[in-house]
Amino acid sequence: MTQSATPRSRASANGVPPGKSPGESRASAWDAALRLLGARARSRDEMRKRLLRRGFEDSEVESAMSRLDSAGLLDDVEFASEWVRSRHANSGKGRIALRHELAAKGIDKAVAEDALADVDPDAEREIAAGLVAKKLTPSQMEQARTDRAGREKVFRRLVGMLVRRGYPQSMSIDVVNDALRN
Repeated sequence: MTQSATPRSRASANGVPPGKSPGESRASAWDAALRLLGARARSRDEMRKRLLRRGFEDSEVESAMSRLDSAGLLDDVEFASEWVRSRHANSGKGRIALRHELAAKGIDKAVAEDALADVDPDAEREIAAGLVAKKLTPSQMEQARTDRAGREKVFRRLVGMLVRRGYPQSMSIDVVNDALRN
């Protein structure tokens, strides 16, 4: 038995898994959506893309999406709010990174901005300071105090770390300067 050169999903060309009727595939799209939601909350756009990627036809995906809507299982506003709260608190992500993550999840810009408005600037700064404190070793502190080139090196690394995590550059500079002064 020969296999094709490119791997395909288990779904046939019409989106129906082998051995299943079209009626069963609609139930499968619904079941697949519920399994996806069982792992974690999803945005509407993310759910639609995941179901299409699994080989379900547009009509099957729309049927499953309608059922999810009528059951109240998809809410982009709630998803965005929870995503921002969780990723900010647990992953130490700044607003800029969170804005990009929400855009990648297909969240509307206005919804994302409303969710990001819940991030307290003081809390964001505290988390950034905590990240710097974790990264800043005693040997780096000593190097920053005794050697100007060493201080600049430590400064650049710490500011870069914060900026990559989505903190504004000006806040990152202030937080690192404060940490190096102490």
